[in-house]
Amino acid sequence: MLQYASVVGLVKTLLIIMLIYFGVKILSRLFAPFLVKYVAKKAEQRFGDQFGQFQRKPQQEKPKREGEVTIDKIPNTKTSNNDVGDYVDFEEVE
Repeated sequence: MLQYASVVGLVKTLLIIMLIYFGVKILSRLFAPFLVKYVAKKAEQRFGDQFGQFQRKPQQEKPKREGEVTIDKIPNTKTSNNDVGDYVDFEEVE
């Protein structure tokens, strides 16, 4: 048994889809500025917190006397391989 969609049902479905589409479009234009402000404020807070951590870090350490030197990083020690062979001096032969 074959059923055909009625023209009225098709038009009603298309109107509902268009109504939802335009409704979302209008609401997004109304609420987009508030959403962008909220996201920008949150990003600013996060960046400010990260920047504040770097600013507070030196203040937490004890004050240093004038001329005092501290090294915070241990340098990488590279071992050189001196056992690579003998040096041979070459002379050009003409």
